[in-house]
Amino acid sequence: MKAIILAAGEGLRCRPLTLTRSKVMLPIANRPILEHVIDSLERNGITDIILIVGYKKERIMDYFEDGLNFGVKIKYIEQKAQLGTAHAIEQAKKLIGPEDSEFLVLNGDNLVEPKTISDLLNNYKGDASLLTVKMEETTSYGVILKEKNKVTRILEKGPGDVSRIVNTGIYIFTPRIFETIEKTPISEDGEYAITDTLQLMIDEGKIVTSIPTESKWLDAIHAWDLLKANSKVLNSAKNLKVEGDVEEGAIIRGKVAIGKNTRIRSGTYIVGPVVIGENCDIGPNVVILPSTTIGDNVSIRSFTEIQNSIIMNDCRIYSHGQISNSIFGSNNTIGSGFFVEEKENLSIIMNETIHRAPKLGTIFGDDNRIGNSVLVKAGVTIAVDCQVESGNTIYKDLSNHSLVL
Repeated sequence: MKAIILAAGEGLRCRPLTLTRSKVMLPIANRPILEHVIDSLERNGITDIILIVGYKKERIMDYFEDGLNFGVKIKYIEQKAQLGTAHAIEQAKKLIGPEDSEFLVLNGDNLVEPKTISDLLNNYKGDASLLTVKMEETTSYGVILKEKNKVTRILEKGPGDVSRIVNTGIYIFTPRIFETIEKTPISEDGEYAITDTLQLMIDEGKIVTSIPTESKWLDAIHAWDLLKANSKVLNSAKNLKVEGDVEEGAIIRGKVAIGKNTRIRSGTYIVGPVVIGENCDIGPNVVILPSTTIGDNVSIRSFTEIQNSIIMNDCRIYSHGQISNSIFGSNNTIGSGFFVEEKENLSIIMNETIHRAPKLGTIFGDDNRIGNSVLVKAGVTIAVDCQVESGNTIYKDLSNHSLVL
């Protein structure tokens, strides 16, 4: 069976992290979300993959190439205009041949485990099948109504009290789906949505079935959702290896992975689950607490504490800092005495809409330079290529190329 992975979108609600990379390339436990998806497919014996790419496609293609290093075969198709999920699937029509009685479709920005996919593969039936999960809070998701396992209606982001059964966006279709996609009307948002295609199938009397799963499925809608996903992956990780150099006097507790050529200096205290990449220099006397991921080529100097955070590649964090519940993009330089405030149940305004962050410090994009003794207030984001001089308190979001004197 072939799999189509939808990976063309930017992920606007994950800005500023997606200003320089697509959402599918955001790291969870030092691996892009898309790599977790491909790994779960490969573990189910699905190795023939069609990747629908668009925004920042070169970064995806350079990383995965032909898929050989990941145990799969990847073919790429560009969705030049972002016209919805049905339009994206239609782009792959020429690669779905008469020998393909069914094919799998899933999103490249949803965290899934192998069993999530196998739950659908082992139970699908009808003209189309979709995988569902039960959730208490559904206002940000599409939901379905059903009779037994037969879907009767699909609702996109309807009221939260209509249904608790969420559509995961993981489907099994037959090639006949392309006939219905051609008849799918454009939505009010100017897109061709696969959920509208499925509703059209239902209205025409075709059988669309709902397959439930209790396995891992997580949609990182907002940038701060990456922290929850990162924590889940780290806590479930197995066979973590310490391949770097841990000096005498450093203390490591719990599940910790340390990459090659990384040095953990004396006096450093690490409590897992924690993943640290390759070629890092940590310490001396650094504290790294649970659910933290540190990328490659990162240096962290003395008396800095980091907790429940994601630090991407090529960052330099100097001494006496405190970072918690935060995400830092690549190539950030953070001066001494840096402090991140954190709060719970924050109201974050994005595109004139209020979003709720359960607990958040800050989110940095790439290539920022922060001076000494800087305080960032809770929920503030700093975009790309910003410079903040020493002694400042950052009270509001900084857009690209901002300079704070």
